[in-house]
Amino acid sequence: MSSYVIGLLTVTGINVILALSLNLITGFCGQVSLGHAAFYGVGAYATALLLLAGIPLLPALVMSALVAGLIGVAVGLASLRVKDDFLAITTMAVGFLFLGVVRKLPMVGGELGISGIPASGFGEGGDAALVLAMAVATTALSLYLGRNWTGFAFQAVASDDGAARAVGISVGAYKLVAFGIGTALAGLAGGLYTNFVRFIVPDTFGFGVSVLALCMVVVGGIGSTFGVICGAILLTMFPEVFRFTGDYRLLVYGTLLIVVMMFGPGGLAGLAKSTLCERP
Repeated sequence: MSSYVIGLLTVTGINVILALSLNLITGFCGQVSLGHAAFYGVGAYATALLLLAGIPLLPALVMSALVAGLIGVAVGLASLRVKDDFLAITTMAVGFLFLGVVRKLPMVGGELGISGIPASGFGEGGDAALVLAMAVATTALSLYLGRNWTGFAFQAVASDDGAARAVGISVGAYKLVAFGIGTALAGLAGGLYTNFVRFIVPDTFGFGVSVLALCMVVVGGIGSTFGVICGAILLTMFPEVFRFTGDYRLLVYGTLLIVVMMFGPGGLAGLAKSTLCERP
């Protein structure tokens, strides 16, 4: 297998983890987040600093995920009083705040970012296998949360938090749990990205990444684990498949997104469900 294919599969696995992490917040719990790139970036920068300090990759990934999750809980606490459009704007502000901090902070390289990040020692194939294993574990966690009482509470909060509160569900607590788990997984994805490229700059974690992650969730089907996985794979692979179109690649890419959403407003998962239900 060529290095190009291994690299593409690695990026796809990282995007699957990132999309599933956002789906836990937006799809399961109904909390719109437009600042997810910030937690992705926290994980990436934390992993870079830990690797440079001589800490092995796996402990560094765990610590980076914990840091991102703790910051996510703090953001969740600050966001409990807002929802819908106001929550989206609040989380968007977190993304811009993160970029402002890392661009001005000398210890993380400022605008120049961090380079010379040491390799894991696993080799190209080993790093790809690690990403695949983490993507499978994230999928398993997502499926588990979707099928137990925590997942049912998430769904209740997403449907009507007032009604959920009336039947005794601690709405604030479950929102914080969703933010904590989702942002920790985003930090894990960021750490894996750092290990893959071994060079990071602030612009890598800009607003566009948050929008891309949200597109993966929406195109795949909000709340559907396997749908979101398909959305992540589709939106990662398609730009490469249509690379031959050159300057028209973004036009083709955007047109495909519009077509998918026009004929399947419920995303790929909704389209598949309606197709199966229409069978005689």
